[in-house]
Amino acid sequence: MHSKLLQRYGVTTKVAGSDYNFRYQLMGERIAEEMSRLTSEMGVEPEVIYTAQQTHSANVAYCNGNNGETFVSGRIFENTDGLLTDQKGVGLLIKYADCTPVIIFDPANGVLANVHSGWRGTTQRIAVRAVEKMCRTFGSKVEDLIVYVGPSIDQDNYQVGPEVYAAFANFSKRDDFFEPDGDKYRLSMLDANVSSLLEAGIRKEHMEVERASTYTDSRLHSARKEGAVYQLNGLFAMMEKGLS
Repeated sequence: MHSKLLQRYGVTTKVAGSDYNFRYQLMGERIAEEMSRLTSEMGVEPEVIYTAQQTHSANVAYCNGNNGETFVSGRIFENTDGLLTDQKGVGLLIKYADCTPVIIFDPANGVLANVHSGWRGTTQRIAVRAVEKMCRTFGSKVEDLIVYVGPSIDQDNYQVGPEVYAAFANFSKRDDFFEPDGDKYRLSMLDANVSSLLEAGIRKEHMEVERASTYTDSRLHSARKEGAVYQLNGLFAMMEKGLS
């Protein structure tokens, strides 16, 4: 599973699902083996791979190839849920189970972002924060950006409480991605992210949305399905070194 749209622009991507496990609490230093296997199967040789200690924040860190802390599989940022680079050959990997991963690429300026958007990150519009940082720091134009919204849990299998519904109060189209379910709700985080990105100015024809469900698709891990010993998918993205 990968983004065919981004592939046209020279960005290599892969959803590493149930054949992998990127949860450090379970894997420890074996994470390095998972990374090596992933890049080998993809046929890429990153100069460095960045990951993040994800905390459901809206923090987006710039990766220059040398900054961040040393980690078993490359380099890592603490308290971060978004990774951004303008360096070719720098791999960005976001880990997730049922949350929504989003890749954003600026083909005009060669800038790439990869973000993890759970419901808390979605209420803070982390994907839009990454867009804003790309525009502010690198001169990106929203209308040029290419977006891939990766697979996450489907609405039918993601029941949340009224407090989550209330947390989205500042979304004008909130009821487009919430469905009442008794005294609870069913939430489509994927559509919440799509909605906020479209409102931010991303062109619909520049967006690829993967609707495979982490809960129902055997190719993917799901925290809600697997329980306490859940494993983590990874979404990898890298600008190819030959990209001009």
